[in-house]
Amino acid sequence: MKRRTFMKGSLAGSVLAVAAGSGLLKPTDVLAAGWPKGAFDAQSEADMLSSLYGSSSASASGKIRIKAPIQAENGRVVPVKVQASLANVESIAVAVAKNPRPLATSVNLSGGATGYYSTRIKMGKTSKVTAYVKAGGKLHTASKTVKVTVGGCGG
Repeated sequence: MKRRTFMKGSLAGSVLAVAAGSGLLKPTDVLAAGWPKGAFDAQSEADMLSSLYGSSSASASGKIRIKAPIQAENGRVVPVKVQASLANVESIAVAVAKNPRPLATSVNLSGGATGYYSTRIKMGKTSKVTAYVKAGGKLHTASKTVKVTVGGCGG
């Protein structure tokens, strides 16, 4: 490597590091453009659904399966898997009814994606966990009660 090439690369890297450190490059402006802040700030499931989907009505579906423990020993890390055998799944959201902020997670899926999502959520106490799946322009739902031994939400 030539000294000149090394110096140019070092200078360019230093300039980028200073720009990023000073806040001139903000990836949050790009990455969080579609962030549903109102839905995550909502304090009821009805408000959350209205903010996230524009409607608070959802129909129960036997084509959505929630896999979560019957009893979670620690509410800080409760594994939840949602599998929807519906056509054209657009998004999946998971809500915990008795959490201070019910919306635990929300994900938008690209066209042709499988209706499957796995995550870990926090639960403050024993509560109903509800999966909301938007497919074909309609909102479907399924629920499961999870008992929590040690709380994780502090509220």
